[in-house]
Amino acid sequence: MFSAILKKMADLTSSGLVDKLVDTAVKYFPPDITPEQKTQFELACRELQIKHAQQTQRLINQAEKLLTERISQLEGTAKDLLSLPVLGRLLLFLRGAQRPVWGFATLYLDWCWFAFWQLSEQQEKALTIINLLVLGFLFGERAIQNVMPFFNQVSRHAK
Repeated sequence: MFSAILKKMADLTSSGLVDKLVDTAVKYFPPDITPEQKTQFELACRELQIKHAQQTQRLINQAEKLLTERISQLEGTAKDLLSLPVLGRLLLFLRGAQRPVWGFATLYLDWCWFAFWQLSEQQEKALTIINLLVLGFLFGERAIQNVMPFFNQVSRHAK
């Protein structure tokens, strides 16, 4: 998320820059400029844009690395848990088992919902929200974006 914000800011500052630069420069160049000179100028501007994009990407990578280091300093890492003799290994296990537990629990709730349960509208909405949260947790934002049209379609037909 952090890198996406930085990338959008960089794109905003450089989007269409070369085209605007070439158009503006053509207005102020002598009228007898050759097409080859115009092409060379455009290529030089494109190279400048590529260098700017590379520098921006380096800065984004550096910012992400610093953020990751800062988070690990504040929250600790999995290796830190191993310093606790028995409790540390248990916490590591629970940490690793969390996704499958949530996934299978939601799968079970969905199975009960579709097989046996007669739920009220509020309960169905709550279960739908739980499904979206677990989907987002297990598979990320892209999974929710891909499934949202289906949920919207189902909820429209249910009304």
